Amino acid sequence: MTPTEDEPGLRRDARRNREQLITAARELFAERGVDVPLEEIARRARVSIGTLYNRFPTRGHLVDAVFADRVAASVRIAEAALDMDDPWQALVLLLEQTCELQAADLGYNDVVSRALPLRGAAEQARARGYELMRQVIVRAQEAAVLRADITLEDMAFVLWGHARTVEATAAVAPRAWRRHLAIMLDGLRAEAAHPLPEPPLRPDQARQALSGQCAAEHDEPRAPGDGGPLSRPPGRQGRAHYDAEQQS
Repeated sequence: MTPTEDEPGLRRDARRNREQLITAARELFAERGVDVPLEEIARRARVSIGTLYNRFPTRGHLVDAVFADRVAASVRIAEAALDMDDPWQALVLLLEQTCELQAADLGYNDVVSRALPLRGAAEQARARGYELMRQVIVRAQEAAVLRADITLEDMAFVLWGHARTVEATAAVAPRAWRRHLAIMLDGLRAEAAHPLPEPPLRPDQARQALSGQCAAEHDEPRAPGDGGPLSRPPGRQGRAHYDAEQQS
């Protein structure tokens, strides 16, 4: 059993500490993203940093515990989209509600745009979410309402672009992302589509770009979008920092 699971054998005080840590992390991640210092999370939870590491050995374990419900919610959104009769409205619902989750929580925005490593059930749910998104895309293309040249990798960059908009406008115009998304949706429509000047990225290219890594011939395959930002606002830590912290 991993430290992120709700272990029934925990003492009452240990269970209380765990719940306080998850609550504190959820609040701080939502406000400022997943790079909040762990010491700050421990202070808000009113426990020692040693207690935090006892319950969550790495930042990744804490991220798993905090965002498991958000990842599951994103899967439910995709399932609801596939249940809709109108293929275009299904795509709109999928993107609007996924983007709304991102806008409401800067930490989840990081999880989506940087595709930070998840474990166990959370990672399985994310993989299912990618597959459901692919099905929504294919169905809309078969109905000739989504441009035929759009790929899953293109859609990963739509979400990445939305994430950057959320970060840039959260403090000054928190609803500005809706305008940005509407512009992107118009660009996805099949009607009056113009030929695109470049071919889509291959899955391996998208992985490398979204992970912020240099090209490498032997990168381990990951789901589209599994990686970090191409760029980020000043003061934000990157995927390399996050990964290094997991090993410390």
